[in-house]
Amino acid sequence: MTAVLVRSAMLLALAWIAGFVWFVLSLPEPAPDSIRTEAIVVLTGGPGRIARGVDLLRAGKADRLLISGVDASVRPIELAVELNVPADVFECCIDLGKEAADTRGNGAEMAAWVKQHKYTSVRLVTSQFHIKRATAEARARIGTGVTLVPDAVPARLSARLLALEYSKFLFRRLLLLMGEA
Repeated sequence: MTAVLVRSAMLLALAWIAGFVWFVLSLPEPAPDSIRTEAIVVLTGGPGRIARGVDLLRAGKADRLLISGVDASVRPIELAVELNVPADVFECCIDLGKEAADTRGNGAEMAAWVKQHKYTSVRLVTSQFHIKRATAEARARIGTGVTLVPDAVPARLSARLLALEYSKFLFRRLLLLMGEA
């Protein structure tokens, strides 16, 4: 019985390691700037994400931008000044989502916003290490009628950060496969 448990634990560890290697080797790059979508969704929490989304909006790569996971205390004018975006652009084209506290919440916030605006194509901007889990959460909620373009912002990566994110990704994928959204 002990030998079976040891072998099972070793197989599980080897599977995790093999999956982790795949996860690291398949980290995506930013989506090509030539791609245009109806909307952009940026998930807060890492450097360069919001700037990437705003730059894409300025370049005409989408009509509207949602910044998901914004702290409740942030006012649009403060963010407009910080990002050097005219207030009228903020009023017409940038929404601040303040409901999401985590990646799962980002997916729900994004899905509600996409449904409200009836978008059929969305660029999802988040950090390189986070894009797979964020994409899985978004796809689980927005359904199949919306084209989702993952756009990975390069980030400083450590083995610890990657291992943690890979474990979170595995856990959420398992729950999503079991039907828990």
